[in-house]
Amino acid sequence: MTLSEQINTDLKAAMKSGDKTRLNTLRLLRAHFIELSKRGEGQTITPEEELSVLMTAMKKRKEAIEIYEKGGRLDLAQQERAESDIISSYLPKQLSPEETAEIINRIIGETGASTPKDFGKVMPLAMKELKGKVDGKLVQELVKSKLGG
Repeated sequence: MTLSEQINTDLKAAMKSGDKTRLNTLRLLRAHFIELSKRGEGQTITPEEELSVLMTAMKKRKEAIEIYEKGGRLDLAQQERAESDIISSYLPKQLSPEETAEIINRIIGETGASTPKDFGKVMPLAMKELKGKVDGKLVQELVKSKLGG
C-alpha cells in the first residue's frame, strides 16, 4: 500500500471517529498529493515524491511551532505539534544524531574531505544517503563541525 493510499484509508477512519485534528491534517496531505499528481498528464506519484511532501509538511510545522512559541501563542503551537505528530507517524524512523554522525564520518573518509572547502563534496552525498531519515539542518551542522567550519 502506498503512502497516499494509507493516508486515504486513515482519512476515512478519522471521518468515522470524528478526530478533527487528524482529519484536517490528512485532508491537507491528500490535497498536496492530488496537486502533485495533476502537475503532469496522468503521472503517478513516486514514493520519493510522497516522502518529500511529508518532509515539507513537517518542516512547515516545526517552523510554525517556533514562531507561535516566540509570539506567546501556545494554543496554536500545541495544535501544530499535534499535526506534526500525525505527519511523523507516516515518516520512516529518523536516525539518531550518533547514527547520522557515523554515516557522515564514513562519507568524509570516502571523499577525503578535510577542510570547510570540501563541504560541497560531502553534503550532496550525505543528503542522498540520509534523505528522509534525518533533518537536513542536522546534517549540515554535523558536516560543518566535522570539517572545522
